Amino acid sequence: MDAVMSRKSVRKFTEQAVTKEQIEQLLRAAMQAPSAHNQQPWEFVVVQRREALRELSQVHPYAGPMAGAAVGVVVVRRPGEFSPHWPQDLSAAVENLLVEAEAMGLGAVWMGLFPDRERMELVGKMLSAPEGAEVFAMVAVGVPAERREALSRYDAARVHWERY
Repeated sequence: MDAVMSRKSVRKFTEQAVTKEQIEQLLRAAMQAPSAHNQQPWEFVVVQRREALRELSQVHPYAGPMAGAAVGVVVVRRPGEFSPHWPQDLSAAVENLLVEAEAMGLGAVWMGLFPDRERMELVGKMLSAPEGAEVFAMVAVGVPAERREALSRYDAARVHWERY
């Protein structure tokens, strides 16, 4: 529960590298997510080249953190026929990655692309995604430039017991 409660969006990073082992651990966490009918519709593009990260940071107004990240993870629905719940499946994978980043002492921020087709296609072209692949989201990951406490978001007024 510690990583869940302390997870927060981190948008500024140090220049410290993230190791291949750390990246693989994040991806293992992402792939451990539940998915409808266990279809696991995800694939991940790991981006570390500074120039490519800068290009991704220009995709939309809130993608700026990608430019300063040590690594970018682009979450993609792989080509094929999947349950219509694939956006939830990929969301679960992203959340697992974010929570694991926190548990590892890293920082991360989720930058959505779906359902904006123009942005999805732009990033797909930038990454040479195959036809039928659907770019879903980007996650900037790195060592946080600052440490701050997460705020509790629990609101008892939003909880309804038995009936709405």
